[in-house]
Amino acid sequence: MPTTRVSDFSGLQDTFFSYVRDIAYATMITVDRQGRPRARVLLPVWEVVDGRPVGWLAAYKTPVKTAHLANNPHTTYSYWNPRQNAVHVDSLSSWADGEASKLHVWDLYIKGGPPGVGYDPVQYWRGGPEDPEYQVIRIEPWRIQLVRGSDLRSTIWQPDTP
Repeated sequence: MPTTRVSDFSGLQDTFFSYVRDIAYATMITVDRQGRPRARVLLPVWEVVDGRPVGWLAAYKTPVKTAHLANNPHTTYSYWNPRQNAVHVDSLSSWADGEASKLHVWDLYIKGGPPGVGYDPVQYWRGGPEDPEYQVIRIEPWRIQLVRGSDLRSTIWQPDTP
């Protein structure tokens, strides 16, 4: 099937947000010290900063996630629906410990962010954004692939510069 490559995120931004809004949940894949993948289903929120996609994930700072990201920050977030539409986000993920990031992400979840995906995080962190269990992961994509299920046409975004 034909593949289109773009270096400007705006070339696939609308379709990216449409798919993310439709699918909502992503499978996050990390890698352990022995190179074995680990998957878990989570709900990232996305925004565009300086023309590039940035994802955020409200999460518990579990020992497994912490060890995996410390050893290898390369992650993949994969979205799929039964119509075979898919999004694959290859990225670097890291804990964003600053209070400003935590407040920003809290607001993105409540407002749903630009793609319209979110929830009220107080369901999990009763103490609000100051809850010590509430932590945030910043997702910095270096490659995004969209696959359209109707014809398996693929569009890949990869910026010219890292």
